[in-house]
Amino acid sequence: MNAPFLAIESLAKRHGARVALDDVSLAVAKGEFVALVGPSGSGKTTLLKSINRLVVPESGTISIDGRDTRDIPPAALRHGIGYVIQSIGLFPHMTVAENIGIVPTLMGEKRPGRVAELLDLVALPRELASRYPRELSGGQQQRVGVARALAAAPALMLMDEPFGALDPVTRDALGRAYRALHDRLGLTTLMVTHDMAEALLLADRIVVLIDGRVRADAPPAALVADEDPDVRALVDVPRRQAERLAAL
Repeated sequence: MNAPFLAIESLAKRHGARVALDDVSLAVAKGEFVALVGPSGSGKTTLLKSINRLVVPESGTISIDGRDTRDIPPAALRHGIGYVIQSIGLFPHMTVAENIGIVPTLMGEKRPGRVAELLDLVALPRELASRYPRELSGGQQQRVGVARALAAAPALMLMDEPFGALDPVTRDALGRAYRALHDRLGLTTLMVTHDMAEALLLADRIVVLIDGRVRADAPPAALVADEDPDVRALVDVPRRQAERLAAL
């Protein structure tokens, strides 16, 4: 078997007295789309932030494409990883073009037309380049956030509840659009979501974190048959919703 593109070994982290990660190991192949799910406080965001060293674990190792992330300067590491969060984090005083182009600019890349290419990639009109974030809808802002994350052509994308603040119709459309981008660009994606249906429909694999430990790691079809009662409780939410809808 090929070595995993992202390898996490025996990761441990505490926040004060609370255990955030407890001996977490995870291997993600290049091109996989993996969803992280679990109750609030289960360690999902801590795990994601540990990968790009926004959080420093107490023990364990993380390697990307065979290279230990501790051997990579933090700025260089983060330039090679796309990061999309729920609050989007666009700079309000910058135009759309300036927001998208900030990472390539910091890296010394000044390729004409790059912003236009990225707007096309996330299906936004090019005329939005001169607007400010406050002039865009929530869905448009999140698309800009995805475009900015893709600006440095990262092989790894980390997404923390990227569509959680959007209305259901926009959330569904953006989820499907991002999955298509993931496949088209050959990305490797690790996405935190509280929406179990979203995880089941978008991901190749679902990792369930509970109390800082991996309780399940399986493709969607296998996860729905998991016998662990806590895992079943998560999977049963969209199942019950579907049954109630069918009853209507």
